[in-house]
Amino acid sequence: MSIKKQVIKTKPVCKVTFSVEAKEANTASVVGDFNNWNPAEGELSKLKNGTFKGVFDLAKDASYEFKYLIDGAYVNDSEADSYQWNEFAGTENGVVTV
Repeated sequence: MSIKKQVIKTKPVCKVTFSVEAKEANTASVVGDFNNWNPAEGELSKLKNGTFKGVFDLAKDASYEFKYLIDGAYVNDSEADSYQWNEFAGTENGVVTV
């Protein structure tokens, strides 16, 4: 799992690349505050090496809770910037800060 951030100096956004290795999985999405936890809006593309990857424009100077949804199971990113307890979900979510 990895998160890469690329700040766009001319725009108030940061391009964030989410990657998760899931060779046996059929589908993977990243869901979070930035896409209303909607798997369709966070769909990741499967690469030949079994990694799912996607790039999203996130507004700068903010933090977002998120998780991966891999074949229907929620998974935290081990490389998240931090973790935050979410009362609604009853679990910790990963946090990405841009």
